[in-house]
Formats: sequence, C-alpha cells, structure tokens
Amino acid sequence: MDREKHVSEQSTDEPTAQAESTTDETVEETVLDTEDTEDTADTEAADDAEDTVEGDDAEEGGGDLDRLENEGEIAADYLEELLDIADLDGDLDMDVEGDRASVSIVGGDVSQLVGRDGEVLEALQELTRLAVYRETGERSRLMLDIGGFRANKRSRLEKLAAEAVAEVRSSGERKALDPMTPFERKVVHDAVAAAGLASESEGEEPRRRVVVLPA
Repeated sequence: MDREKHVSEQSTDEPTAQAESTTDETVEETVLDTEDTEDTADTEAADDAEDTVEGDDAEEGGGDLDRLENEGEIAADYLEELLDIADLDGDLDMDVEGDRASVSIVGGDVSQLVGRDGEVLEALQELTRLAVYRETGERSRLMLDIGGFRANKRSRLEKLAAEAVAEVRSSGERKALDPMTPFERKVVHDAVAAAGLASESEGEEPRRRVVVLPA
C-alpha cells in the first residue's frame, strides 16, 4: 500500500480504494458497530474543538510539526490494517494542514467507507482519533477524508457561507443557517471570518447551527 506525505494548506485528494461489491455492507456495519462499542468519551473533546472559530475568537493553532506527522503515521497504520481486514486496496495520503494532521484514503470506488452523508466516514474518523490517543496519550484533531468527500463538501460550504455573508450585508440582519456537524460549522466560521464578518454557534447537538452576524 502506497503512502504519500506532505504539508499543505488544504487537501485536494481524489478517490482511491477498490473493493468487491460484497464488502460494502460488511465494512459499513463493522465500522458503525465498532464505534458503538468503543469508549468515545476520549474523542468528544476533539469533536467540540471543531466548532471553536466564532467571529474573531479564532482557535490558537500551530501544533508541533513532528507531533502532527507522528499522528498521521499512527493513523495511517491503523487505517492500513483496517483496509487489509476489509480486503480493500487503497492508498493513504498524509498531510499536515495548519494545526492538524490529515489523512486521506485515495483511489477507486470507496463509497462504502463514506456511507450515507458521510456517516461511516465520521465514525471511522473518531475511531482513528481514538487509535492516535491510545498511542500518544493526547487527544487528536486529525481530519480523515475518503474519496474527496470532505474536500467537495468544504467547497459547497464555502459557497454557502459566501451567500449568507452577502445576504447579511444586504439586509443588515443576522442569518441562521441549517443545523450542521462540527466540521461543517468550522468551515463556515472560517469562511465568514475570512469575508470580514462574525459568526457564532447556537443550539444543542444535533440541531446546533451557525448564525452569521451583521457588522
């Protein structure tokens, strides 16, 4: 299994793992069932850390590069073993994006590892973070992408944020968006801040949403 390692601001990976059609349901059930039986308390703080950029209150960044690269190596080892168990042939691309490690599974048809609206991907990301935690003793904010799913979603969210910013500037009124995951909210917060406006999150999971504020 091939691996690539590089440091970048944003991943642009394209799809990669090839699998027999008979493994689709097995992979999804295995990942989701494993997530249900794991102790997820150690990864909940990493979830919450996704949703921290609100207006000017940007999260402090800049983790040590060696530490983040080590997180990527640990994650890649874990994912490589999982792909072997599932009899999937994929490549792993490791990045360091800003203040977090990033690992992508790239190659052929890997939709079975993404699931409905990324459900399996989210579960697999939490299991990977937990694997890193068990090796290092530190909570991880590692980001996992499979088949470019997150990269494509990021582009759509940035467009949504731009539209919301334009509407708020035109109306002078706050704009509440639909409920989102922590990852989605983080992308929108970043995009709104880059456009010069502030945003905040309100509500409780799973109905927590971003609100774009007028200047």
